Amino acid sequence: MLLRGGRLGDVSEDVLSYISSRDADKRIFEADLMVDRAHLVMLREQGLIPEDDCSKILSVLREINESDLGDGEDVHEAIETQVISMVGSLGGRMHTGRSRNDEVATCIRVALRDEMLGFIEELLSLIETALSLAVEHRETLIPGFTHTQHAQPTTLAHHLLAHADTFTRDLERLTDAYTRVNLSPLGAAAFASTGFKVDRKRTCELLGFDGLIENSMDAVSTRDFALEVLSDLAILMVNLSRVAEELVLWSTSEFCYLELDNRYASTSSIMPQKKNPDTAELARAKAGSVIGSLVSALTICKALPMSYNRDLQELTPHLWRGMDWTRATVRILNGCLSTVKFNTNRLYEFAGAGFSTATELADSLVRATGMPFRTAHLIVGRLASRGSHPTLEELDETALELAGMKPSCLGFTKEMLERALDPRSNVALRMGTGGPAPAETKRMISDRIFRTGVLADMIRSKRRKVETAMEDLRQMK
Repeated sequence: MLLRGGRLGDVSEDVLSYISSRDADKRIFEADLMVDRAHLVMLREQGLIPEDDCSKILSVLREINESDLGDGEDVHEAIETQVISMVGSLGGRMHTGRSRNDEVATCIRVALRDEMLGFIEELLSLIETALSLAVEHRETLIPGFTHTQHAQPTTLAHHLLAHADTFTRDLERLTDAYTRVNLSPLGAAAFASTGFKVDRKRTCELLGFDGLIENSMDAVSTRDFALEVLSDLAILMVNLSRVAEELVLWSTSEFCYLELDNRYASTSSIMPQKKNPDTAELARAKAGSVIGSLVSALTICKALPMSYNRDLQELTPHLWRGMDWTRATVRILNGCLSTVKFNTNRLYEFAGAGFSTATELADSLVRATGMPFRTAHLIVGRLASRGSHPTLEELDETALELAGMKPSCLGFTKEMLERALDPRSNVALRMGTGGPAPAETKRMISDRIFRTGVLADMIRSKRRKVETAMEDLRQMK
């Protein structure tokens, strides 16, 4: 083996299998080739390797496919071995002033930032779907819940905007994390930098990074960027699981608020009438899997001494699995939402169920009569215990018993009572900032569409920077 022959000799297949990262390294193969190119170009510019040798190695790097690689405990060793087999011993120059420690740290960041940019665009699409549905359902009344009990009427737009705002915060967390991911460790070598006069800023520029992880010990040993991304993914999955739970719950016969498209459902192997919300159920479950990846990664990093330790090799698969599960869940739930059919008649029917207009009745009593809110709460609570909407006479009778007053004698009219008990009037009154009134949700939707456009432009700018740098690097000979 290339890296063992001078010091350790041969290794058993059992040990090689145990220490190998080749399966996980498939995710960083292309990134490794780009890191090799950047390092070689910098070495040539610094006069650390002959120009002809650099050009020959760059040429064979363009020819290498993953299927060409032979033995090696990791992809870095396998690529270097393949280069040497193609150009001879001069291929060994490509590792001048570099360690696998700074190399792998750089490759992970290159691969991760590409995953993040693609993923953020998918999350933007989910937000845009929620906003499109909100535009369509500004006037659609639905029951609002607290403690899974009917609470107050609201609109479907208001409900969807709540999810959209949650996902926007998730997106902002990820874009903020990207600024710490897109930093270059290259040139830190094993941990104490190198005696060769390498130009770390040049490789940073060639690879499209935004800056350096300056301290060479920190550069090779930290995986806090991966922990941060996994934390953001776990939070996002918790938020996605709330949507998934509502899709499951609201599609039941007991709720019957929506129907999933057939493409996002399955049937029973024995009960032919079944239409099961399997994709939404799996979205709930995968939240647990991503949380598990985060906990595993945190545990691997806990109490590791400075600087690089091989333990870190075990973290990377958890990062890729967490990313894969979360990206897939975003795509699936985006598909579910973009094709869902809401039962608007059923939603309207239950918007006022469970005396959900009780709060507005108490508020109306305060506004019309000047009684303290706690007194109004007591009166309406007693009426609610009777299980039906009250008449004005019943209201007067209860208020007289509990508070020694008749609301009708203090200016509270039958029309006020009817308006207070009407779900649509309830919603229309709630026009304060962030409320469900159609005029306010219209404003919020416009604001969110603008903000989403700004975020989309920012992500496109970051992608252009990376893609331009990578294309320029590919063209170097």
